[in-house]
Amino acid sequence: MVQAGSVLFDTPATLDKLERFTEEAGSQGAQLVVFPEAFIGGYPKGMNFGAVVGHRTVEGRKEFGRYFQSAIAVPGAGTERMGEAARRHGVWLVAGVIERDGGTLYCTVLFFSPHGVLEGKHRKVMPTAMERLVWGYGDGSTLAVIETPLGRLGAVICWENYMPAMRMAMYAKGIELYCAPTVDDRDTWALSMRHIAFEGRCFVLSAVQHTDKIRGGSIIVNPQGVPLAGPVYGEEEILMAELDLDEIAEGKYDLDVTGHYARPDIFQIRVNEAPARAVALEAKEALPPTT
Repeated sequence: MVQAGSVLFDTPATLDKLERFTEEAGSQGAQLVVFPEAFIGGYPKGMNFGAVVGHRTVEGRKEFGRYFQSAIAVPGAGTERMGEAARRHGVWLVAGVIERDGGTLYCTVLFFSPHGVLEGKHRKVMPTAMERLVWGYGDGSTLAVIETPLGRLGAVICWENYMPAMRMAMYAKGIELYCAPTVDDRDTWALSMRHIAFEGRCFVLSAVQHTDKIRGGSIIVNPQGVPLAGPVYGEEEILMAELDLDEIAEGKYDLDVTGHYARPDIFQIRVNEAPARAVALEAKEALPPTT
Protein backbone atom coordinates (compact mmCIF):
# COMPACT_ATOMS: atom_id res chain seq x y z
CA MET A 1 0.00 0.00 0.00
CA VAL A 2 1.39 3.39 -0.99
CA GLN A 3 0.45 6.06 1.55
CA ALA A 4 1.20 9.32 -0.23
CA GLY A 5 -0.50 12.50 -1.36
CA SER A 6 -1.20 14.10 -4.72
CA VAL A 7 0.42 17.29 -5.92
CA LEU A 8 -2.88 19.11 -6.27
CA PHE A 9 -3.39 20.84 -9.64
CA ASP A 10 -0.14 19.35 -10.95
CA THR A 11 -0.94 16.02 -12.58
CA PRO A 12 2.45 15.57 -14.31
CA ALA A 13 4.21 15.93 -10.93
CA THR A 14 1.78 13.44 -9.36
CA LEU A 15 2.44 10.94 -12.16
CA ASP A 16 6.16 11.38 -11.44
CA LYS A 17 5.41 10.53 -7.83
CA LEU A 18 3.39 7.44 -8.82
CA GLU A 19 6.27 6.22 -10.96
CA ARG A 20 8.76 6.78 -8.15
CA PHE A 21 6.70 4.93 -5.53
CA THR A 22 5.92 2.08 -7.96
CA GLU A 23 9.64 1.66 -8.61
CA GLU A 24 10.38 1.64 -4.88
CA ALA A 25 7.63 -0.88 -4.12
CA GLY A 26 8.69 -3.09 -7.02
CA SER A 27 12.30 -3.03 -5.83
CA GLN A 28 11.09 -4.35 -2.45
CA GLY A 29 9.46 -7.32 -4.17
CA ALA A 30 5.86 -6.11 -4.38
CA GLN A 31 3.67 -7.88 -6.95
CA LEU A 32 0.64 -5.67 -6.27
CA VAL A 33 0.91 -1.92 -5.65
CA VAL A 34 -2.15 0.07 -4.53
CA PHE A 35 -2.43 3.88 -4.49
CA PRO A 36 -5.11 5.93 -2.66
CA GLU A 37 -8.39 7.39 -3.83
CA ALA A 38 -8.08 10.33 -6.25
CA PHE A 39 -4.29 10.11 -6.25
CA ILE A 40 -4.04 11.26 -9.87
CA GLY A 41 -6.09 14.45 -10.18
CA GLY A 42 -6.24 15.06 -6.45
CA TYR A 43 -8.80 15.17 -3.66
CA PRO A 44 -9.80 18.84 -3.11
CA LYS A 45 -10.29 18.58 0.66
CA GLY A 46 -11.61 21.82 2.17
CA MET A 47 -12.56 23.42 -1.16
CA ASN A 48 -16.17 24.49 -1.80
CA PHE A 49 -15.91 25.67 -5.42
CA GLY A 50 -17.92 28.77 -4.57
CA ALA A 51 -21.17 26.90 -3.94
CA VAL A 52 -24.03 27.56 -1.56
CA VAL A 53 -27.62 26.47 -2.01
CA GLY A 54 -29.00 28.26 -5.05
CA HIS A 55 -25.79 30.08 -6.01
CA ARG A 56 -22.32 29.49 -7.54
CA THR A 57 -19.62 32.13 -7.80
CA VAL A 58 -17.48 33.06 -10.80
CA GLU A 59 -14.37 32.31 -8.76
CA GLY A 60 -15.73 28.88 -7.85
CA ARG A 61 -16.35 28.05 -11.51
CA LYS A 62 -12.76 28.99 -12.34
CA GLU A 63 -11.56 26.83 -9.47
CA PHE A 64 -13.58 23.91 -10.82
CA GLY A 65 -12.15 24.53 -14.29
CA ARG A 66 -8.67 24.22 -12.85
CA TYR A 67 -9.63 20.96 -11.12
CA PHE A 68 -11.22 19.70 -14.34
CA GLN A 69 -7.95 20.26 -16.21
CA SER A 70 -6.11 18.18 -13.58
CA ALA A 71 -8.27 15.14 -14.36
CA ILE A 72 -7.24 12.52 -16.92
CA ALA A 73 -8.98 10.82 -19.82
CA VAL A 74 -9.30 7.02 -19.62
CA PRO A 75 -7.60 5.86 -21.77
CA GLY A 76 -5.21 8.70 -22.52
CA ALA A 77 -1.71 10.03 -21.97
CA GLY A 78 -1.98 9.66 -18.19
CA THR A 79 -3.00 6.01 -18.35
CA GLU A 80 -0.17 5.32 -20.79
CA ARG A 81 2.32 6.55 -18.19
CA MET A 82 0.67 4.49 -15.46
CA GLY A 83 0.64 1.38 -17.63
CA GLU A 84 4.29 1.86 -18.47
CA ALA A 85 5.14 2.12 -14.76
CA ALA A 86 3.34 -1.19 -14.12
CA ARG A 87 5.11 -2.83 -17.08
CA ARG A 88 8.57 -1.50 -16.24
CA HIS A 89 8.42 -2.79 -12.67
CA GLY A 90 6.41 -5.95 -13.35
CA VAL A 91 3.56 -5.25 -10.92
CA TRP A 92 -0.20 -5.18 -10.83
CA LEU A 93 -1.00 -1.51 -10.27
CA VAL A 94 -4.25 -0.23 -8.73
CA ALA A 95 -4.64 3.53 -8.52
CA GLY A 96 -7.32 6.09 -7.76
CA VAL A 97 -7.73 8.81 -10.38
CA ILE A 98 -10.08 11.63 -11.22
CA GLU A 99 -11.43 10.65 -14.62
CA ARG A 100 -12.63 13.22 -17.15
CA ASP A 101 -15.34 11.96 -19.51
CA GLY A 102 -17.07 14.62 -21.60
CA GLY A 103 -18.03 17.39 -19.21
CA THR A 104 -18.17 15.19 -16.11
CA LEU A 105 -15.58 14.06 -13.58
CA TYR A 106 -15.64 10.66 -11.91
CA CYS A 107 -13.75 9.30 -8.92
CA THR A 108 -12.32 6.16 -10.50
CA VAL A 109 -9.96 3.28 -9.76
CA LEU A 110 -7.86 1.82 -12.58
CA PHE A 111 -6.30 -1.66 -12.78
CA PHE A 112 -3.11 -2.27 -14.79
CA SER A 113 -1.43 -5.62 -15.43
CA PRO A 114 2.34 -6.22 -15.30
CA HIS A 115 2.20 -6.05 -19.11
CA GLY A 116 1.08 -2.42 -18.84
CA VAL A 117 -2.45 -3.18 -20.03
CA LEU A 118 -5.42 -1.29 -18.57
CA GLU A 119 -7.46 -4.31 -17.48
CA GLY A 120 -10.46 -2.51 -15.98
CA LYS A 121 -11.86 0.38 -14.00
CA HIS A 122 -14.37 1.12 -11.29
CA ARG A 123 -16.22 4.42 -11.00
CA LYS A 124 -17.41 5.40 -7.54
CA VAL A 125 -21.17 4.84 -7.49
CA MET A 126 -21.96 7.12 -4.54
CA PRO A 127 -19.97 10.32 -3.95
CA THR A 128 -20.35 11.57 -0.39
CA ALA A 129 -21.72 14.98 0.65
CA MET A 130 -19.89 17.83 -1.17
CA GLU A 131 -18.20 15.32 -3.48
CA ARG A 132 -21.51 15.18 -5.37
CA LEU A 133 -20.96 18.77 -6.47
CA VAL A 134 -17.85 17.90 -8.51
CA TRP A 135 -18.12 14.17 -9.32
CA GLY A 136 -20.68 12.21 -11.29
CA TYR A 137 -22.14 8.84 -10.28
CA GLY A 138 -20.74 5.59 -11.62
CA ASP A 139 -23.15 2.87 -12.71
CA GLY A 140 -23.21 -0.88 -12.19
CA SER A 141 -21.21 -1.63 -15.33
CA THR A 142 -17.87 -0.97 -13.61
CA LEU A 143 -18.18 -3.22 -10.56
CA ALA A 144 -15.03 -4.96 -11.73
CA VAL A 145 -13.51 -8.03 -10.08
CA ILE A 146 -10.56 -9.13 -12.21
CA GLU A 147 -9.01 -12.60 -12.38
CA THR A 148 -5.26 -12.29 -11.83
CA PRO A 149 -2.52 -14.81 -10.99
CA LEU A 150 -2.43 -13.19 -7.54
CA GLY A 151 -6.16 -13.63 -6.86
CA ARG A 152 -9.50 -12.04 -7.71
CA LEU A 153 -8.87 -8.30 -7.56
CA GLY A 154 -11.39 -5.47 -7.15
CA ALA A 155 -11.90 -2.08 -5.52
CA VAL A 156 -14.52 -0.30 -3.43
CA ILE A 157 -13.79 3.39 -2.95
CA CYS A 158 -13.94 5.23 0.38
CA TRP A 159 -17.50 5.42 1.74
CA GLU A 160 -18.85 2.98 -0.85
CA ASN A 161 -17.54 0.57 1.77
CA TYR A 162 -20.42 1.67 4.01
CA MET A 163 -22.99 0.47 1.43
CA PRO A 164 -23.86 -3.08 2.59
CA ALA A 165 -25.33 -4.02 -0.80
CA MET A 166 -22.13 -2.93 -2.53
CA ARG A 167 -20.05 -5.12 -0.27
CA MET A 168 -22.37 -8.07 -0.85
CA ALA A 169 -22.09 -7.63 -4.61
CA MET A 170 -18.29 -7.78 -4.38
CA TYR A 171 -18.38 -10.80 -2.08
CA ALA A 172 -20.71 -12.55 -4.55
CA LYS A 173 -18.13 -11.93 -7.29
CA GLY A 174 -15.62 -13.86 -5.20
CA ILE A 175 -13.30 -10.96 -4.45
CA GLU A 176 -10.11 -12.04 -2.70
CA LEU A 177 -7.94 -8.89 -2.87
CA TYR A 178 -10.40 -6.21 -1.76
CA CYS A 179 -8.80 -2.81 -2.41
CA ALA A 180 -10.27 0.12 -0.48
CA PRO A 181 -8.54 3.32 -1.62
CA THR A 182 -9.67 6.32 0.40
CA VAL A 183 -8.93 9.71 1.93
CA ASP A 184 -10.78 8.88 5.16
CA ASP A 185 -8.22 9.30 7.93
CA ARG A 186 -10.55 8.78 10.91
CA ASP A 187 -9.73 6.22 13.59
CA THR A 188 -12.96 4.43 12.61
CA TRP A 189 -11.59 3.64 9.12
CA ALA A 190 -9.13 0.98 10.27
CA LEU A 191 -11.90 -0.62 12.33
CA SER A 192 -14.17 -0.68 9.26
CA MET A 193 -11.45 -2.36 7.18
CA ARG A 194 -11.03 -5.04 9.82
CA HIS A 195 -14.79 -5.63 9.88
CA ILE A 196 -14.97 -5.93 6.07
CA ALA A 197 -12.06 -8.37 5.94
CA PHE A 198 -13.72 -10.54 8.62
CA GLU A 199 -17.18 -10.25 7.03
CA GLY A 200 -16.04 -10.97 3.47
CA ARG A 201 -13.30 -13.45 4.42
CA CYS A 202 -10.95 -11.61 2.06
CA PHE A 203 -7.75 -9.60 2.28
CA VAL A 204 -8.50 -5.88 2.57
CA LEU A 205 -5.88 -3.49 1.20
CA SER A 206 -6.58 0.14 2.04
CA ALA A 207 -4.29 2.89 0.75
CA VAL A 208 -4.98 6.33 2.27
CA GLN A 209 -3.62 9.67 1.08
CA HIS A 210 -1.21 11.57 3.29
CA THR A 211 -1.14 15.35 2.81
CA ASP A 212 -1.04 18.41 5.04
CA LYS A 213 -4.82 17.93 5.44
CA ILE A 214 -5.06 14.11 5.44
CA ARG A 215 -3.05 12.11 7.98
CA GLY A 216 -3.15 8.67 6.33
CA GLY A 217 -4.15 5.44 8.05
CA SER A 218 -3.29 2.83 5.40
CA ILE A 219 -3.77 -0.77 6.49
CA ILE A 220 -3.57 -4.36 5.25
CA VAL A 221 -5.89 -6.89 6.93
CA ASN A 222 -6.19 -10.68 6.66
CA PRO A 223 -9.47 -12.64 6.31
CA GLN A 224 -9.75 -13.02 10.10
CA GLY A 225 -9.74 -9.23 10.52
CA VAL A 226 -6.17 -9.15 11.85
CA PRO A 227 -3.93 -6.29 10.65
CA LEU A 228 -0.82 -7.44 8.78
CA ALA A 229 0.54 -3.91 8.37
CA GLY A 230 -0.59 -0.55 9.67
CA PRO A 231 -2.47 1.54 10.26
CA VAL A 232 0.25 4.16 9.71
CA TYR A 233 -0.37 7.87 10.34
CA GLY A 234 1.53 11.09 9.88
CA GLU A 235 3.96 10.19 7.10
CA GLU A 236 4.33 8.97 3.55
CA GLU A 237 5.02 5.26 3.67
CA ILE A 238 4.91 2.01 1.71
CA LEU A 239 3.22 -0.77 3.68
CA MET A 240 4.22 -4.33 2.72
CA ALA A 241 2.72 -7.70 3.60
CA GLU A 242 2.89 -11.24 2.25
CA LEU A 243 -0.56 -12.75 1.69
CA ASP A 244 -1.50 -16.43 1.86
CA LEU A 245 -4.71 -16.90 -0.14
CA ASP A 246 -5.33 -20.28 1.52
CA GLU A 247 -6.52 -18.24 4.52
CA ILE A 248 -9.60 -17.22 2.51
CA ALA A 249 -10.96 -20.77 2.20
CA GLU A 250 -10.04 -21.45 5.82
CA GLY A 251 -12.07 -18.42 6.87
CA LYS A 252 -15.09 -19.41 4.79
CA TYR A 253 -15.27 -22.69 6.66
CA ASP A 254 -17.57 -21.00 9.17
CA LEU A 255 -18.63 -17.76 7.42
CA ASP A 256 -19.49 -17.33 3.75
CA VAL A 257 -21.98 -14.48 3.60
CA THR A 258 -23.09 -15.14 0.01
CA GLY A 259 -22.92 -18.93 0.39
CA HIS A 260 -23.72 -21.20 3.30
CA TYR A 261 -24.20 -18.27 5.71
CA ALA A 262 -26.79 -16.58 3.47
CA ARG A 263 -30.57 -16.98 3.64
CA PRO A 264 -31.75 -16.22 0.08
CA ASP A 265 -35.22 -17.49 0.98
CA ILE A 266 -35.47 -14.39 3.21
CA PHE A 267 -32.95 -11.84 1.85
CA GLN A 268 -32.00 -11.14 -1.77
CA ILE A 269 -30.13 -8.28 -3.48
CA ARG A 270 -30.51 -7.42 -7.17
CA VAL A 271 -27.50 -5.86 -8.91
CA ASN A 272 -27.97 -3.99 -12.19
CA GLU A 273 -24.71 -4.14 -14.14
CA ALA A 274 -26.05 -2.59 -17.34
CA PRO A 275 -24.49 0.71 -18.43
CA ALA A 276 -26.80 3.68 -17.69
CA ARG A 277 -26.64 6.15 -20.57
CA ALA A 278 -28.51 9.44 -20.77
CA VAL A 279 -28.60 9.24 -24.56
CA ALA A 280 -28.55 6.00 -26.57
CA LEU A 281 -27.66 6.69 -30.18
CA GLU A 282 -28.92 3.94 -32.48
CA ALA A 283 -27.64 3.25 -35.98
CA LYS A 284 -29.75 4.71 -38.77
CA GLU A 285 -31.47 2.31 -41.12
CA ALA A 286 -29.99 2.32 -44.60
CA LEU A 287 -32.19 4.06 -47.14
CA PRO A 288 -33.41 1.90 -50.04
CA PRO A 289 -31.47 2.43 -53.25
CA THR A 290 -32.98 4.93 -55.65
CA THR A 291 -34.05 3.81 -59.11
